[in-house]
Amino acid sequence: MDDDGTRGVRGSSADRVPGPALPPPPTTPPRVPPPATGPGPAAPHPAPPAEYGQARPAGGAAPRPVEHHRARPVEPGPARPASSPPVEQPPPGAPVDAWLRTPRPPQEPGVWRFGYTPPPPEASERVSDRSLLVGAVISLLSALLLWSLWRNGYLPYRLVPLKLFTPGEWWNPGTSGGPRTIEGSDALTVYEAMLFGLLAYGCGRIGNFSELFRRHVADRGQPFLALAAAAAAGLTQLLVWKEALPVVRPVLVLVASVAGGEIYQSQTVVNVIYALIAAAVLWPFARLGRWRELLAARRGSGTPAPDGDAAPATTTSADQWPELRAAGWTDAADTLTAEVRTGRMNDVDVARLRHAWTLATRRPDRLAPLAEAVLRTGGAAALHPSGHRDLPRRTARHDVLTGQVRIGRCATDPHNPYVRRGTGLALDPALLGTSLLAVGPPGAGKSARLVRPVVEALALRALAGQAAVLAVGGAGAPLGPDEAFDVVVRVGHPGSAHDIDLYGGTTDPDEAAAVLAEGLVGDVGSLDSRRAATVLAQLLGPYHAAHGHFPSVPELRELLDGTPAALAGLRARLEAAGHHAMLRELDARSRQAGGPGDPAPALADRVALLDRPAFAGFFATGPDARPFSLRALGQHPLRVRVDLPERGHAEASRLLTRLLLAQFTAITAARTDTTLFACLVLDDATHAVTAETVRGIRRLRSVNAGAVLALRTVDDVPEALHTPLLGAVGCTAAFSGITTWDGKRFAEAWGKEWVETREVAQHTVFADQPFTRALHALRKLVTGKAVTTDAVTVRQVERERWSASELAYAVPAGHAVIRLATVGGEHAPPLLVHLDG
Repeated sequence: MDDDGTRGVRGSSADRVPGPALPPPPTTPPRVPPPATGPGPAAPHPAPPAEYGQARPAGGAAPRPVEHHRARPVEPGPARPASSPPVEQPPPGAPVDAWLRTPRPPQEPGVWRFGYTPPPPEASERVSDRSLLVGAVISLLSALLLWSLWRNGYLPYRLVPLKLFTPGEWWNPGTSGGPRTIEGSDALTVYEAMLFGLLAYGCGRIGNFSELFRRHVADRGQPFLALAAAAAAGLTQLLVWKEALPVVRPVLVLVASVAGGEIYQSQTVVNVIYALIAAAVLWPFARLGRWRELLAARRGSGTPAPDGDAAPATTTSADQWPELRAAGWTDAADTLTAEVRTGRMNDVDVARLRHAWTLATRRPDRLAPLAEAVLRTGGAAALHPSGHRDLPRRTARHDVLTGQVRIGRCATDPHNPYVRRGTGLALDPALLGTSLLAVGPPGAGKSARLVRPVVEALALRALAGQAAVLAVGGAGAPLGPDEAFDVVVRVGHPGSAHDIDLYGGTTDPDEAAAVLAEGLVGDVGSLDSRRAATVLAQLLGPYHAAHGHFPSVPELRELLDGTPAALAGLRARLEAAGHHAMLRELDARSRQAGGPGDPAPALADRVALLDRPAFAGFFATGPDARPFSLRALGQHPLRVRVDLPERGHAEASRLLTRLLLAQFTAITAARTDTTLFACLVLDDATHAVTAETVRGIRRLRSVNAGAVLALRTVDDVPEALHTPLLGAVGCTAAFSGITTWDGKRFAEAWGKEWVETREVAQHTVFADQPFTRALHALRKLVTGKAVTTDAVTVRQVERERWSASELAYAVPAGHAVIRLATVGGEHAPPLLVHLDG
């Protein structure tokens, strides 16, 4: 490759933010989002980068600056090619204001909160509709029979309780004697009404009429509920006024006994009493039919609102930006409200401006510039450094306001708790902050149904200024299009605009040596990585002191091989500069070279994997080389993708993956500002996990960072690290098709739970009586089976949540068993999830 003396100039230094990767020139004019409402520059981004680097196009042309302003109105310029898919704004077809007002109640970890509705209470033993109906009919017929026997005098001693509490002169002699006076007749009327009420109440309870009404009437909703209640009310009124039901006469008797019989001389009073009786009969049916709610809905909107519609907006609803109004910035809130209502803002704009306002409240001097920018540019204020307001395409459902991405739906399976069955499962930074390990064979859907949605969600949060993402995978891995990233590093590709900094952007030789040793020989169990780091530090320190930068790959290989010319040249420069301390380091390396257990030859062999013609021009150092450094991830909301040459250089790709993981854990642990969530996504973490990186993964949750590791099998990790790795990550996913060996490790990591078991034992019944033995013999002759009785034993036992065999054979295709935990310590049991990606 002809470099014209600019070898390795592909990226940006650690203190610069690279511009977006250069896409191929479009054949048609680029598509541009609609312009902002007002002209002029926007306010600075709440966390702005200082400056932006340069990216060198392929072919050795001179570098050209890629300039971005911290926040600017969207105007024609470098944008996505016209051939890219149109921007989608989930939820599809719904306006942003309705999306913004949709409730998101707090739920357990992993529950898709957008528009969540809790399931109905679980019925312990649900009676079938047929049994319920038969029981109600039998109860009703029994009550009618009992009431008929009562009214016709077939029940003996029916008047004895009444005679015990009333004067004897009211009744004829004998236990069956009827009333003798008018007072006795009135008492009998009230007595029968009371007994009828008790009989009706008992019939309703025994026949379970309330459950029958709930299933077949109330659950159908309005207006069927109101019509059914009205029909029942009309039938009841007819029976009441026909005196088939003892209601009117007992009420008249009670009123006369209290107020006197003269009260009925007034027709008006009689009409009022009749009206009160009719109203009292109608009142229970009005409550059951919810007539008041139906009338209120009809009066308020003309038609009843369908279930699930968002409530009308108020001055304090989310789409009215109450936080800006509370701070006194009413004009800015009105501007954003108009932007939302007219559709000029998407969900990313809402999340970005809310985050920008939150950051600005911590620095009062930024409130006025941000409000002014909102007045001028509306939803285009505080833009991401790339100028993008959305991804070119989304493949999953996202709720940018909460940072959730829906990856599937919990299956209706006995392993899943009842409250989680049928609910959506989502991931968010609170879960990814504990890191996630996904294991499944090729074709199980790890990349398309888990890794890709997670990368999309993090990229959306990066556009909102809340996250930084580094996605690493093989060339062609489904991690997203180039236009969805700010930096695309194609290792070994001549047209790559950026490089990888092997030393992580540090100037400390010891720190660079420790991270580089993990990347080079961290997977060699027989080699101590600390000794390897010491060897590298003995060479990197003198070289950096002599040249002002670390050695390139060919130079580092020569130093590790102990080439006399390379060591002599380095010694001469150190002597000329007077670096005596570094000369002692170099002398120590010379004395230890070639000794037993010297890690230098192993380091040189690993460095030789990168010193290949395919990588010529990559991993360069020096004053003119500015490769991309992971240190920028901890400072700016970047979207970075690294494509590794897995097909032709598998060992080199694993080395670079291991190096990036070691650099990420070291850099994120050392940063002081942890407001930005940083996440590393490895589409294939085979042979990338070492003992040191496992310890680094444990520390990520305390520095607002996380890692997503995808493996084909747990055996891709050294056996000694199986238990530490599963203990270091808070979220684990076992995809369909894993082996029983992998299933055993997950079963042990997920622990056990107490379950209730039922054991049924059948015992043969031996009869003592001749008649009973004859019946048993006849039954055995007819059925062919002996007469038995069941002995049921119920007990609590401790069992594995998912056994190894169940994980290997009971997980359907397209499913995974996922266990989640948050940074705050909340956790969810392993759930069987249907992945819809």
